[in-house]
Amino acid sequence: MDTDERRDAATGSGADADWDEDVPRQLWVEEPATRRRLADPVRTAAVRAVIIASLTMIQAMVAFLCTLAGSWLAFPMVLSSVASTVVATWAVLDVWVTRQVWNQRNGVVSVPSSSARQLRRERRQARKTARAAAREDARIRRRGTGRLSEA
Repeated sequence: MDTDERRDAATGSGADADWDEDVPRQLWVEEPATRRRLADPVRTAAVRAVIIASLTMIQAMVAFLCTLAGSWLAFPMVLSSVASTVVATWAVLDVWVTRQVWNQRNGVVSVPSSSARQLRRERRQARKTARAAAREDARIRRRGTGRLSEA
């Protein structure tokens, strides 16, 4: 779309100006989420990791600038930047481990052959068998009481 077409669309003087007069303009259009939200512990770990990583980047930049300026603060900043890099790596690994643990504990699965899905299938089958046995037992009792009253 070139500049003239944009200008015509904005002023409504273009060839297609009549089609949008009946349609109200919406400020916010709700779109369905393409991915599910992260679990709360995973999101907390991710936010913590982003904050730590950003502070580490700022600290490394300050260390670099102090080194260029020849400041006495350069050596302590470089040492603390190395330590912060280790902490930031740990925080990112924490996100990964927290996500894996949450997935394992809560049975979030992405493949059909997962153990969590198999366990659910077995539990469903056991409940179905128990309900069928209870129905059969109730049916036998009803038949048995009816025959006793006839005799």
